[in-house]
Amino acid sequence: MNQREGDYVPIRDAENVQLGMFDKPLPCFGCGIGWFSLLLGFVFPLMWYFSAILYFGKYYNKDPRERSGLAACAIAAIVFTIAAVIALLVYLL
Repeated sequence: MNQREGDYVPIRDAENVQLGMFDKPLPCFGCGIGWFSLLLGFVFPLMWYFSAILYFGKYYNKDPRERSGLAACAIAAIVFTIAAVIALLVYLL
């Protein structure tokens, strides 16, 4: 009742009442697990599969800011799998 009309209400975190939900920085140097895994996946493609498992396991429900990076990794894992299967078929035939 003390709030003025038009002001935003901060979302509170259960662990720390002083911090809002999005006041905490994302892990992995601030870019999030998904985007960090996407970049690292170009060197180590298994990271894409790890993040795809997190995406399909709905890890992003803990922090919705992770959703886009994890989805990008799931797409990269699918594209990499298709490319690897095509390359293997070309090699065998």
